[in-house]
Amino acid sequence: MGYDMERPLNGLTQRFGAIIIGAGQAARPLAYELGKRSIKTAVVEKDFVGGSCINYGCTPTKTMLASAHAADLARRLPGYGVYAGDEVAVAMPQVLKRKNRVVGQFRHSQEEQFAHYECLELIYGEAAFQDKQTVEVRLRTGGRRSLQSELIFINCGTRAAVPPVAGLAELDYLMSRTLLDLAEIPEHLLILGGGYIGLEFGQMFRRFGSAVTILQRGGQLLSREDPEVALEMERILRQDGIAVHTHTQAQRVTRLTGGTLQITAEANGTTCRFTGSHLLVAAGTQPNTDALNLPAAGVAVDEGGFIRVNDQLQTSQPGIYALGDIKGGPAFTHISYDDYRIIRTNLLDGGSASTRDRMVPYTVFTDPQLGRVGLTETEARRQGYRTKTARLPMRSVARAIELDQTRGLIQAVVDLDTDKLLGAAVLGMEGGEIMAMLQIAMMGNLSYQALRDSTFAHPTLAEALNSLFAGF
Repeated sequence: MGYDMERPLNGLTQRFGAIIIGAGQAARPLAYELGKRSIKTAVVEKDFVGGSCINYGCTPTKTMLASAHAADLARRLPGYGVYAGDEVAVAMPQVLKRKNRVVGQFRHSQEEQFAHYECLELIYGEAAFQDKQTVEVRLRTGGRRSLQSELIFINCGTRAAVPPVAGLAELDYLMSRTLLDLAEIPEHLLILGGGYIGLEFGQMFRRFGSAVTILQRGGQLLSREDPEVALEMERILRQDGIAVHTHTQAQRVTRLTGGTLQITAEANGTTCRFTGSHLLVAAGTQPNTDALNLPAAGVAVDEGGFIRVNDQLQTSQPGIYALGDIKGGPAFTHISYDDYRIIRTNLLDGGSASTRDRMVPYTVFTDPQLGRVGLTETEARRQGYRTKTARLPMRSVARAIELDQTRGLIQAVVDLDTDKLLGAAVLGMEGGEIMAMLQIAMMGNLSYQALRDSTFAHPTLAEALNSLFAGF
């Protein structure tokens, strides 16, 4: 890379070809790629390899959601003409044991891969910049190490944010990480936040047997979705027995005599109170930048503490890059992995990749799932497109009827001038998979007529795309 990776700077500082701070979903494949190219690399990780996805996010939550889905299906068996007993019992210790086993397998597999490359060193500790090329690591085992490189990558992710609600700091409340290890089923789970984390956990614990109340500050759940989609999601959750309150701003949290939690909130100018046994705070995230000492490296952050980058992920300091959630923007594992691809293309392969105009698909793993890609109807109109929107209720999809999974809808936004898809939302069974089909059509620049007139196998969910556009 144009400099001596082995040259000792002094008796205390070790020089590397690259330093990676954080071993998340962008850093891990980047480290392996550097290892394949025999570039001496230090990877500093404070907690666990794999970042939030494997340890606190995708892997554990989706594993537990599978248990919740099994419980729900067991309760609905009589609707299919199947009888397996009078009562469904959920044993949380066994649910957690299964979750921990899957997480452990994923984590161990990724840790093992680091050992395949002699030039990679995995260092457990907390990193802080000393200057633009020097990082000091406070080791987990005690002591400190000083590392230096002209090429540094930051992939430290985010953590749950704590809203400024009076009394919250004095209480034992749950965050997404701690809820994943709760060995009991809450009698009544209160949730602050109506985003995808709050909805996934809310439905999960409702199916485990908890009463659940969701308090959303904004006017709808899933604030970035079109109102029709958000309202349909709210209808589904209410059908599951979850209490949903929008336009509700928590003001104070207190613990009453006997241990009950009480939230005092304002809803449309009226004071109201909600009580429960447990409280989950799911009100957004904040970046893990506070311990990095970024000013010492000349790395700029925005007003929320997220690292500022350009469309090639370069920070304000040449030679320092930020990847994944810590730079703000879409906080998804697949976006982190695409960040790695951009770095690999530009720094290692001599290309010119960019974040400009990349698609940002995502799936909310409620049941049914919500898969979305591209522009919403609201966004498209705001950007000046002349649009028309196709909608199809899942109750009109043959495969969904056969499987008794008819909740939700499919919605696609079409550009009137080109007949091309601008975006889609699929709230329905396997919504993420159907969304991916529409994403591929967008990538291929297909018109809606191509999907309307295609021959899909029957009976599959795919043939719903015929019906979706049939009314145009």
